[in-house]
Amino acid sequence: MSWLSSSQGVVLTAYHPSGKDQALGGNHGKGGEEATTSRRYGQYTMNQEITKVIERPPFDRSGSQDSLDELSMEDYWTELENIKKSSENRQEDQEVVVVKEPDEGELEEEWLKEAGLSNLFGEAAGDPQESMVFLSTLTRTQAAAVQKRVETVSQTLRKKNKQYQVPDVRDIFAQQRGSKEREPPDGAESQSVRTDENKYQGKADQASSLVVGGKELTPLVPEEAPASETDINLEVSFAEQAVNQKESSREKIQRSKGDDALLPSFRLPKDKTGTTKIGDLAPQDMKKVCHLALIELTALYDVLGVELKQLKAVKIKTKDSGLFCVPLTVLLEQDQKKVPGTRIPLIFQKLISRIEEGGLETEGLLRIPGAAVRIKNLCQELEAKFYEGTFNWESVKQHDAASLLKLFIRELPQPLLSVEYLKAFQAVQNLPTKKQQLQALNLLVILLPDANRDTLKALLEFLQRVVDNKEKNKMTVMNVAMVMAPNLFMYHTLGLKSSEQREFVMAAGIANIMHLLIKYQKLLWTIPKFIVNQVRKQNTENHRKDKKAMKKLLKKMAYDREKYEKQDKSANDADVPQGVIRVQAPHLSKVSMAIQLTEELRASDVLARFLSQESSGVAQTLKNGEVFLYEIGGNIGERCLDDDTYMKDLYQLNPNAEWVIKSKPS
Repeated sequence: MSWLSSSQGVVLTAYHPSGKDQALGGNHGKGGEEATTSRRYGQYTMNQEITKVIERPPFDRSGSQDSLDELSMEDYWTELENIKKSSENRQEDQEVVVVKEPDEGELEEEWLKEAGLSNLFGEAAGDPQESMVFLSTLTRTQAAAVQKRVETVSQTLRKKNKQYQVPDVRDIFAQQRGSKEREPPDGAESQSVRTDENKYQGKADQASSLVVGGKELTPLVPEEAPASETDINLEVSFAEQAVNQKESSREKIQRSKGDDALLPSFRLPKDKTGTTKIGDLAPQDMKKVCHLALIELTALYDVLGVELKQLKAVKIKTKDSGLFCVPLTVLLEQDQKKVPGTRIPLIFQKLISRIEEGGLETEGLLRIPGAAVRIKNLCQELEAKFYEGTFNWESVKQHDAASLLKLFIRELPQPLLSVEYLKAFQAVQNLPTKKQQLQALNLLVILLPDANRDTLKALLEFLQRVVDNKEKNKMTVMNVAMVMAPNLFMYHTLGLKSSEQREFVMAAGIANIMHLLIKYQKLLWTIPKFIVNQVRKQNTENHRKDKKAMKKLLKKMAYDREKYEKQDKSANDADVPQGVIRVQAPHLSKVSMAIQLTEELRASDVLARFLSQESSGVAQTLKNGEVFLYEIGGNIGERCLDDDTYMKDLYQLNPNAEWVIKSKPS
């Protein structure tokens, strides 16, 4: 049997918000309604009432949809009808799957696990010191979000009379405050990261404190955001900005609703310590970023009064080989056997490549569907011949390739935007301002699994290339958004039995989210500086605790403490003069280079100087863009620097770092 053949399958778990125990795939409705969750081959639907026929609601210019173009909405409803026809041709039997209603507090418990705080409760509870450092870095709104979930879980566990200890939320936050009081910061490393944070955390002492159990907890409270309407401020917590904006400009927020077509040219102000992109950090720091991003997203939604629910466990039996209806992770595992290191499914890459070979100037590209029967036959042929390399791509017409690309996205067993966060993506439309919607999307992109995020990035970059040819292909960014939205969000739109007006508003809402994803994709792959600084602070505190523990151990073992402390000093302090950094490139040269820091010295200058002076054969063949300067150690695990990083400013933030030139891992 070929390794491509289907076998027993893989069981995936996702999250589902609510619903009584029921079976998927059967008809148990009353009064002619279908009240179960059904899953057609390649489509995912929610536990909500569904209708047999998708009817297009009449166009109604009202409320927040004033700026939407009727022709664009026509594209949306036409795409839905095309999807319906395609799914009828692909429909197959699906095994029954049981959905269980989550217990009270279960979603909050899952949230705390995802946020890296599972040791605060349950069987893993005990000494929560591991989480104290983490909690000490939270802002006021982040701490409130955590406190709210801990309280819910604690109350639920007490109701269940669990045998293990349930910590009181007041004790947790009291320990956090006590820990901060007992252990004042020491050392240059602690001081340096605080120097940068003081710009937006300096008002914490004067800020209104969070009272927990009669004791004051004073989390980090940033200064107000800059006044510019188009600057995306990454130095201050988004939730804290929302609090400030809510208090100072209610009328302005209300007026900003509905400006869907007139999207401003948002930009990221230059940061002298460098912009951090997804993929620039070491895995251990990226894990901390994800924990903080979830807490920040929840805090932002809490402040703005928008419900954020992760979906709860639906078991879906899926194929463990093939191309369509296969989980992204399984696809990548089999693709990496063919092309080691690939991060985007090969079939996805090939379909985009085939569309582009036909020219992106083709009118109606992505909007005009391929013939449904031909698409079905192509799917079967691809499944049989793609990995053998015998499939004839010349026979695939451009519109067929576009239809196959959209079909691939729809038929993923879990949505490209992930089961866990698809509802949160949809809820973005309920946030008051476009800036807040972008901030939420930024955090959601960070939270996506790597495979989903990488594939989404490839898709959005391709869609932007389509939009770049709008003068010839007649596909504006809104046209493309209208066509693609139902393919990414379709299980929120296909199966809802709701009023026509609600269906229209939902359609317009998810299309506008798609619009934001395409238009601002370069901003969305940036890790906010305030989160990176929180990671730096966590690392600093952890290093300090480790150092204290080591000193105690050495003292206990009767070692010479002075000898240890001398060894503990940074190598930079030992052999590099003040204001000079030593740059190494162990894979390119045996010799390091000392570079004098100046106000204007940037990372690109360091790279250029090294490559121009290094005479080794390997270094001479390299160009900027093939190797990068990294900040390693100190208060960060590892961080790839962008070209415009000012080295003196970064050195002041992390004086104990090492500076290494190397290539980026694939």
